Amino acid sequence: MFKSESAVSPVIGIILMLGLTILSISTLLIYSVPTLGELEDMAKAQKVEQAFTVFDSRTSKVALGESPIQTTYVSLMGGTINVNGDQDAYNESKIVIVTVNINASGYDDFIDGQNRYRWQSWKHYLAEDGFDELNCSLGSIEYSLDDRIIAYEGGGVWSKYPTGGTIMISPPEFHYNGETLTLPLMKINGRSGVSGTGDVGVSISSDNMPIVLYPNTTMSGDRVNPLKSDKVIIYIKSEFYDAWANYANSQTYTSATVDAANKTAIIELDIIPPMGESTLTGAFKVGTLNSSTPSPIYNFSFNFVAGGSQGLKPSNYRIFASSGTKTLTYTLQKTVGLTLDVEYQDSAAGSEYIERWLNIATIPLTGTTPYETATIDFLSDNYIMKYSDGNTNDVYAEPDFSWGQISELSTLPDLIINDTHNQSTSLNNLTQHYMKLLTMDGSVIFSIDGGSQDPVNYEESTITLNYEGMPGAITYLHITKNELDAAVTV
Repeated sequence: MFKSESAVSPVIGIILMLGLTILSISTLLIYSVPTLGELEDMAKAQKVEQAFTVFDSRTSKVALGESPIQTTYVSLMGGTINVNGDQDAYNESKIVIVTVNINASGYDDFIDGQNRYRWQSWKHYLAEDGFDELNCSLGSIEYSLDDRIIAYEGGGVWSKYPTGGTIMISPPEFHYNGETLTLPLMKINGRSGVSGTGDVGVSISSDNMPIVLYPNTTMSGDRVNPLKSDKVIIYIKSEFYDAWANYANSQTYTSATVDAANKTAIIELDIIPPMGESTLTGAFKVGTLNSSTPSPIYNFSFNFVAGGSQGLKPSNYRIFASSGTKTLTYTLQKTVGLTLDVEYQDSAAGSEYIERWLNIATIPLTGTTPYETATIDFLSDNYIMKYSDGNTNDVYAEPDFSWGQISELSTLPDLIINDTHNQSTSLNNLTQHYMKLLTMDGSVIFSIDGGSQDPVNYEESTITLNYEGMPGAITYLHITKNELDAAVTV
């Protein structure tokens, strides 16, 4: 028989085409099925996020007294929804507000370095006067599907991805306009949970009787407005701490750090002490100045009235303050009139780094002994002072260590100042410069040491102080706790 292969080619062609088709379909399935699954999970998550956003809005109505109860329906789609409103949940979801007064003995230790940026770092100081703790448990309502979590907490809606990152879906009840902070804290009560594929209802109810936590002098005599403390530090312990921090950083007047080990976001606010004219005492406060402004101090003057038969004859009358490693001292002496010297030191630069400015003019006295008076204007452009590098027994470093680009040691203007060039400047320039450096880390307290024979009548003398504080300094605080009963119903 004759051999023939004329029918082989069509068969092989069909087999090749079928193989290529199967290979293409398999490849498409391998790469597209996970993508389709991810798209399906994303669609489910977006649907739940929308439901929780509606839930957030309805919960606000309950908390504000517009409605006694509200119910929102959520499609489970194979996930689980839980109400976390018991003690175990509160340990991981809470807000603590700590107010600190600069007069507290532990203030420097607490504020210096990174000590205050740790969860529960304030606990060691609560026994001291000047520290006050206000805390409120939050709890949450969470939907979870695989490793994706969507939750209502603290009046906001948050989403956590399988990678561990979190984002804000709806903003929390945290309202700050740069002067007044309003915190209506939402505490979730109850414990329940449901899993499945159907729709469930999440009900929120309240007696509409919020508890005022601040101001509240019954709880603590320090809880008054305007605030008398010098710092407010807010600790937010939450599974979504990094999203809380990102939210604070996105606002105009707040910024936050995180304690990742303890899942805590930390927001710190400075308080501006009272300003204006007041009776002179042995101490006064100055808040953090706006360092971005060349001349943030508007008024800073003393009106001295003599307090004895010798009139105003100060000898080594010192007005001084320290903040960390920095110290600023004004010294008044009596010659023909009054003279003023200025000295600034920062031991972080070195023990020999001292900048000293001596008077080359006098401040006149008015009236006659013993009724002399004098006005010392620390913002005078006419009172010129000359830099001194000391003498052989008292050597001072050249002062350009504090006159440079903005850093922990210096601030603008960027100048080279030394005695060789006979450098001089006004008292105003010195006060603006050194006060910005001194208040860089927060409020400071100036003390007055009148010497062994203080010549000042403090009841008759006054101080006038006005300045531009750092943006975001807080004056008023309003905090309420709203108890919300939550339940999941099928």
